[in-house]
Amino acid sequence: MRFDVITLFPEVFAPFMAVGVTRRAFESKLVDVRLWNPRDWADGNYRRIDDRPFGGGPGMVMMAEPLARCLAAIRAERNDDAPLVLFSPVGRKLDHTAATSWSASQGAILLCGRYEGIDQRFIDSHVDIQMSLGDFVLSGGEIAAIALLDAVARLQPGVLGDEDSHHFDSFNAALDGLLDCPHYTRPEVWNGQAAPAELLSGHHAHIERWRRDRRLELTARQRPELIAAAREAGRLSKADEAFLKKLG
Repeated sequence: MRFDVITLFPEVFAPFMAVGVTRRAFESKLVDVRLWNPRDWADGNYRRIDDRPFGGGPGMVMMAEPLARCLAAIRAERNDDAPLVLFSPVGRKLDHTAATSWSASQGAILLCGRYEGIDQRFIDSHVDIQMSLGDFVLSGGEIAAIALLDAVARLQPGVLGDEDSHHFDSFNAALDGLLDCPHYTRPEVWNGQAAPAELLSGHHAHIERWRRDRRLELTARQRPELIAAAREAGRLSKADEAFLKKLG
């Protein structure tokens, strides 16, 4: 798959794509990331890409024409109908379902806004999808783009060391959409705290029940709406419901 990123700061992406297990996806081009700076399509000696907002007010607004020229160059090279995604507070929040869907797609063109925003006429004419990381404002879309690329890259075959690893992530269907359980490793006792005896027992059925109960407990405490969704989808067993009842 291919992601073309329109950004005023392409240098932000290079370190991210060179570290961690996800670098395998980028180095092998399983996830082909290409960076485009809209300044290269701006006019004048200063390659200006922003101007003051009509009607006054603070900040600057990214101009439509340099973005349109940059987008045209990308589409000519891609020669497909990849959607243009704008990272914006008004967009739908990126979640596990969306990341999974993107991981099986042809990719997209990602637009990282800056300043007070982008000329609405460009958005109305060209943007297909708006996406957000949450109910807060970032200084630019680059962090959101990196979040999407990371979520997509780690879902590609062969990227994680253990092929089954991502199947047990929080929100995954393999966990019925619940949060994952706590994890422990050596030493068995650290700072006076012992690892749970169930995990050291070697009894696989007991271990799995302990993990399931911890997932249910953590999800009920932190994200009760996920319990409700799992129940509505018929994903909770009688043993699950009995445990939740004991929790109160």
